[in-house]
Amino acid sequence: MERRISKDKYYLNIAKEVARRSTCFRRSIGAIIVRDDQIISTGYVGAPRKTKDSFQHGFCLRDKLNIPHGQRYELCRSVHAEQNAIINAARAGVSLLGGDMFIYGEDYKTKKQINAFPCFICKKMIINCGLKRVISSTEDGEMKIFLVEDWVKDWIKGDILDDSHQYGK
Repeated sequence: MERRISKDKYYLNIAKEVARRSTCFRRSIGAIIVRDDQIISTGYVGAPRKTKDSFQHGFCLRDKLNIPHGQRYELCRSVHAEQNAIINAARAGVSLLGGDMFIYGEDYKTKKQINAFPCFICKKMIINCGLKRVISSTEDGEMKIFLVEDWVKDWIKGDILDDSHQYGK
């Protein structure tokens, strides 16, 4: 008899399915927020509502400008999956306090799983919205669990740039 997968793996697999909606030529990333063992919000990488995404334009603006991964997000057409999950919860009037975010990511071209760690902008939003844990896919096919309170402690001791799990590194 096959063993049941853990709840964390179950929710990460759902985030993987959400990532399939991404409209980015670089990364397919999906995020879900779970509170009290219930999915309360989802989000994927994509252009703001009712605007043209990279697929509709036919190219990635950041690739065209030779911008490396992890830099100059203001020049991207897309909203990050983590941001969209937070925004979608706000649109529905749902509190995120004490919830967990699951983030799955893969390279769009190779379909290889990546370290789907939040960027600094997303980390700040995650801290401020009151989430407890972030569970991210990793390039080795596993998952990494972050406690949001640890990010806060680390940034009090050091600074944001001292963060050891930076997206794009």
